Amino acid sequence: MEIRISDDFDLKKIVDSGQCFRPKEIEPNVFRFIVGEKILHISSRGEDVFDVDCTVDDWERVWKKYFDLDANYAGIRHDVENFAAGKPYEKILRDAVNFGAGIRILRQEPFETLISFIISQRKNIPAIRTGVEGICKRFGRRVGDVYLFPRAEDMSGVTVDDLTGLGLAYRKDYIIDALENVTGGFLELLENFPDAELIERLKTIRGVGDKVANCVALFAYHRVDRAPVDVWIKRAIDEDFGGKNIFDSFGKNAGILQQYIFYHKRTKNAARR
Repeated sequence: MEIRISDDFDLKKIVDSGQCFRPKEIEPNVFRFIVGEKILHISSRGEDVFDVDCTVDDWERVWKKYFDLDANYAGIRHDVENFAAGKPYEKILRDAVNFGAGIRILRQEPFETLISFIISQRKNIPAIRTGVEGICKRFGRRVGDVYLFPRAEDMSGVTVDDLTGLGLAYRKDYIIDALENVTGGFLELLENFPDAELIERLKTIRGVGDKVANCVALFAYHRVDRAPVDVWIKRAIDEDFGGKNIFDSFGKNAGILQQYIFYHKRTKNAARR
């Protein structure tokens, strides 16, 4: 099926943006995304035209929401440029949003996002992907050549020993605690909490601190005013913004600005190696 997307939408940048660990480019210009039991292959034909292998109903009901296609990201980039005008770091912000144009904040599954970002602590992105994929292969259901991310109920009764061999180290204990805490619709109930309470409830899970909680809030609950501070954002604050957390000043959509800066800072650093 052919679809048209006129706003910022770059599949490779989305996959490489650090917000998700299962989407991948499976062959040149063909990208695979997975949401629950839905699997999508999408490729660009240029000039805002894309080919997708899903039904019209699934595109409208699942994938448009997942890719946040009701939001105007070009407009958000313009807001960043207005915010940056006249500030000492104006050029840095302009460079970051232009470099990251095409990134969108995916609306991911809360359980998968929680477990993924628990695994992410003190790991680089390839290692995170390996750990997440290991969870899928051991506990998820196989569909063709894809292993789905397991549901919380699929991991009911899992022990630390069951997680051995997946490269999770001390994170195994955190995952077990998360599994014990997400029973009874815990993650679904969080949808109704205001940001501050959502963060605090997430932090009751062992191993979930400010950074992981804010990542889950942003990427699973679409709280786009939350800007997680990881090592790359901390470097940007210290090196580029004079030690100031500019995200508090930007306010609404600070999490989207954070993604532009994260992607720009990490990618440019990798290019210098």
